[in-house]
Amino acid sequence: MRLFLLTSLTMVAFAANSLLNRMVLVDPAMGPASFAAIRMGSGALALAALILFRRRGGLGGSVTGALSLATYVLGFSFAYVWLDAGVGALILFGGVQITMFAGALVLKEPVPRARWIGAFVAFAGLAYLLWPGGADAPGLGGSLLMAVAALGWGIYSLAGRRGPDPLAATAGNFVFAAPLAALVWVALPDGVTGQGALLAVLSGAVTSGLGYALWYTVLPALGSGRAAVTQLVVPVIAMVMGMVFLAEAPNLRFALAAALVLGGIALSLRQAAPSREKEPQAGSH
Repeated sequence: MRLFLLTSLTMVAFAANSLLNRMVLVDPAMGPASFAAIRMGSGALALAALILFRRRGGLGGSVTGALSLATYVLGFSFAYVWLDAGVGALILFGGVQITMFAGALVLKEPVPRARWIGAFVAFAGLAYLLWPGGADAPGLGGSLLMAVAALGWGIYSLAGRRGPDPLAATAGNFVFAAPLAALVWVALPDGVTGQGALLAVLSGAVTSGLGYALWYTVLPALGSGRAAVTQLVVPVIAMVMGMVFLAEAPNLRFALAAALVLGGIALSLRQAAPSREKEPQAGSH
């Protein structure tokens, strides 16, 4: 029961990042560059404090990790200027899985037949969601930015999935990526409100920083297979949050695309090789 509750709390934290980002940008006085910079800075502080608190080891991270994390956070923040919370989470989640599938091919890892089929179904779902035409299609600009965010998080996950100390690596990557987000804010200055800054700090320090720390706590007990399947609920939670807090109504196109994307990913994981249970699975969002 404890594992279930902690895992559920972590998934809510991941989905809350979409809600908080979208909630902030509904107010035109607060911009995506300022949100990303404050989120990254507060997340870096929270994670660095966790490293100091545990009194073991120092900051980890890498150039690839910091650059890909900054790409994810910035693309994520700017995409939600146009996308609803649920749609954005679906594009992000599906795009991350496709990126990691492509990465496995590039690295010449064995890919089971079920994963090929599942990846094709998930890609078909994203293609259907993003196909131009019709009032229900999400905006092209926001969709492309979220696809860039998915690429960034997918690379980040591939680069760090076998790290010896995921928490130290995450903390270091946040610390090194925060100045990049600050530079974007300087180059593209936008407004800040008190409420928006507070929500950005909540997203960075709690639902990102502490959320990732909690994820790495429950991850060993879940194993990579169950961990990946568990994350299937994140776009659904984000959609429900958007409906409750932002009055976002899902449409038929989104519902069908979600069924294809999530079903395809579940299919690709169903027959995963037992040895993959030993591989860490990075969280998304």
